[in-house]
Amino acid sequence: MTTRTRGSRRLRTLPLVLLTLALAGAGTGCTSSDDRPRVVVTTNILGDITQEIVGDEADVTVLMKPNADPHSFGLSAVQAAELERADLVVFNGLGLEENVLRHVEAAREAGVPTFEAGKAVDPLAFQAHGDGGPEEEAGQPDPHFWTDPDRVRKAAGLIADQVAEHVDGVGEKTINANADRYDAQLADLTTSMEKSFDRIPEKRRALVTNHHVFGYLAERFGFRVIGAVIPSGTTLASPSSSDLRSLTEAMRKADVQTVFADSSQPKRLAEVLRTELGGQVRVVELYSESLTEKGKGAGTYLQMMRANTTAMADGLTGA
Repeated sequence: MTTRTRGSRRLRTLPLVLLTLALAGAGTGCTSSDDRPRVVVTTNILGDITQEIVGDEADVTVLMKPNADPHSFGLSAVQAAELERADLVVFNGLGLEENVLRHVEAAREAGVPTFEAGKAVDPLAFQAHGDGGPEEEAGQPDPHFWTDPDRVRKAAGLIADQVAEHVDGVGEKTINANADRYDAQLADLTTSMEKSFDRIPEKRRALVTNHHVFGYLAERFGFRVIGAVIPSGTTLASPSSSDLRSLTEAMRKADVQTVFADSSQPKRLAEVLRTELGGQVRVVELYSESLTEKGKGAGTYLQMMRANTTAMADGLTGA
């Protein structure tokens, strides 16, 4: 993409940007110069990964706030305009950002290059309920690919390629060096996760979570997905009494003693499940779909995965 193309697109969207800034007031705090190249990323997990690749070569704007739910977060008028002013938009896709995808499509139609990370990393499909997965979504692509660090390695490399191709003004050598450094860190993450999970006995490698989010981790590291309190790949669904009854029966059969609940979502349903099983089940918090604020336990993707690995290994071994 040439500078002429980028400049022309910005001129076309300038009235919209001015209007939204005026409506939002002077306190919007936009700090990036219009001359600086910019990458806009929808989710904060992908935002952290993209920032590691881009470094100081461009401004990276992340739309999703810490501790937010990717299935339900929305955009302000200023954020929507930011998408159409980007040199590149990176998004998860596969239906994850349900309230944001229409804005991504609008940016694409306006001529902004977009990259759908989930679609590019050989996505898995949700399994049928009998296999521990959501019945209504069986066969549909699972968007939660980041729970497999090897797929994140692939996504990071592809993001680097996209930045080098579409974002004018960045140093390709620097982008490649950043990508190589981060790739080595992701490889180390995979190794450390394997070592931690190796201490979990085979009979304990059974996962029950708030909703279906760890299918990729299960496939990569040899876990069985027994089911989820919310029998869906999205937190926007809700369980019925029959769903909970079926899950408790499956848990008794598999002798599951731990339920993993997302740290950013209420644990009430997981607690109800523990009550149904006579209080014999522990509820362990994980960071599954969002990073936290810096210094709050999962400020980066690497911190999130390391914290989850420790919590899962301890939760499933009874440590």
